[in-house]
Amino acid sequence: MCIGCGDISHGLRWSRRGVLAGAAVMAATPWVTGSAAAQGAASPQNAITPDAALKRLTDGNARYVANAPATRDYSAGRAARATAQYPVAAILSCADSRVAPELVFDQGPGDLFVVRIAGNFASNDGIASLEYAVQFLKAPLVMVLGHTNCGAVDATIKVLTDNTALPGRLPQLVASIRPAVALAQTQGPSNLLDHAIVENVRWNQSQLGNAEPILANAASTGKIKIVGGVYDLATGKVNMVNPR
Repeated sequence: MCIGCGDISHGLRWSRRGVLAGAAVMAATPWVTGSAAAQGAASPQNAITPDAALKRLTDGNARYVANAPATRDYSAGRAARATAQYPVAAILSCADSRVAPELVFDQGPGDLFVVRIAGNFASNDGIASLEYAVQFLKAPLVMVLGHTNCGAVDATIKVLTDNTALPGRLPQLVASIRPAVALAQTQGPSNLLDHAIVENVRWNQSQLGNAEPILANAASTGKIKIVGGVYDLATGKVNMVNPR
């Protein structure tokens, strides 16, 4: 028998206090792995600069274009995500079924806070959702994401140029996209649809930048950055749009 170890059976007679203490230590141990660990840590994954968040998205889009997405275990971190979220970006995206921001930027659950509406325009409800993402979830980046061959923008063009009549509540949607299309028309582009899609991103990027008090203040102080991009349906690449 090992003299230093003593009686093994005696060593297994744990006190109730010892068991409870050990359980407390185990409960406090960060067993979560992967991205969820980053979200549950003292420094969450979105405690980064707006530029760092944008680089994360552009790097992810490069992987998507190359058809080389990061390997993920989607089950990992579910428990952590059930109690908190730390998105690295808030995205105002078109509702088009061919545009899926999490795939386009190769991000996982909990990484993006996405607001989707046909034509990716800043409605009052959409702005409120983005305000929530910035004010309470601390997202450092806001992006307006348009896409090529956008049906909502194309419908707006047809209404303005051909007096096309749309049914239901679609005229309300057109009214929100009309200012960007009208601006594109004044510039006489060779391809009005492509140009209007870009102008629609710029217009709504400006709308968000002027949305007082939350988004405008956060942008003016450098807390967030508001950017725009157009997703190319054919190539998968997101081309950044320079604001006016």
